[in-house]
Amino acid sequence: MAPDPSPEPVASPRSTDGAPSGSGAAPTRSGTRLRTRAWEDGRAVAAGFPLADVSDHLAVDGRLVWIDLVDPDEDDFAALEDEIGPHELAVEDALHDGQRPKVDRYRDHLFTALYDVELDRTSGEVATDEVKAIVTHRALVTVHHDGFDVDRLEKAWDDSPDLAGHGVAWLLWGLLDRVADRQHACVDALDDELEALADDLFDPARHGLDVQRRSFALRQGLVRLRRVCVPMPDLLASIVRDEHAGARGDLQPYLRDVEDHVLRTAQQADSLRDLVQTILDTDLALQSQRSNDVMKKVTSWAAVIAVPTAVTGFFGQNVPFPGSGQPWGAALSAGLVLGSSVALWIGFRRRDWL
Repeated sequence: MAPDPSPEPVASPRSTDGAPSGSGAAPTRSGTRLRTRAWEDGRAVAAGFPLADVSDHLAVDGRLVWIDLVDPDEDDFAALEDEIGPHELAVEDALHDGQRPKVDRYRDHLFTALYDVELDRTSGEVATDEVKAIVTHRALVTVHHDGFDVDRLEKAWDDSPDLAGHGVAWLLWGLLDRVADRQHACVDALDDELEALADDLFDPARHGLDVQRRSFALRQGLVRLRRVCVPMPDLLASIVRDEHAGARGDLQPYLRDVEDHVLRTAQQADSLRDLVQTILDTDLALQSQRSNDVMKKVTSWAAVIAVPTAVTGFFGQNVPFPGSGQPWGAALSAGLVLGSSVALWIGFRRRDWL
């Protein structure tokens, strides 16, 4: 029988953002937003319970627990330590931002830091949301800021109840899959933006600072994306091998799919770095070419103007010369001006200087 992903109604307070108790959201005593859920035999059996009840749920054989903390403080982790006993270094890393993507192993659990990403197509900036997780044999603790959409994470679990029998590896797979999909979507969006920017390079109406500013912003976003996605293949391989993750049997194909996603994302990010540099080099070459075209046009028109000036200067001198004061002299000077100007204009046009 397929397990029911919907949690049973439980008596729990409402969250600070007004979410009903059935959603698994509740505030801690310090005001930190908290979500909790418990599964047994692949079926959600409780949601929205306080941290103090976590150990009671874990005391039931085969029960899984998820604890989600948004911007927790030291008091929240003090309460969490009483329930699952995370290592003090894991607590320190979870409380402080700026962790690199990594996996740390402790005696009976592991700690990992991941990054959810999103591209702002208007500005070209890549926003990152740090997501930290503590994984024990039957519990997953996620720690993040408000920017991380935890509803998508819950949806990943609710959409795959048949994998719940794999225990905490199923919960960890949902987190990894969600982060990997977001990173892959971000690098695809960057690819689209860079392709559009490359097309604009040859649009005469779009050259100048607009292309340079856009390419610089996208390059900065790509650098930020690479910093968080390139370590992911090694990170995922390390998690899969860890005994606390417990990834075995039927879950392996799903984890290999996630591993394939993060590997392709890292490779695509590397190729986009070369594309950004190519765009910048091409833009500089086009600017140099445009400058040369302008110089050729200016020089050509200066030559066209210089010949009539020389002819009229000769015929305007105040000394006698053949044709001076004669009608045929005026006609000769006019013919030389017109003929030399036309000849120079035709010659420069043939050389594509005008």
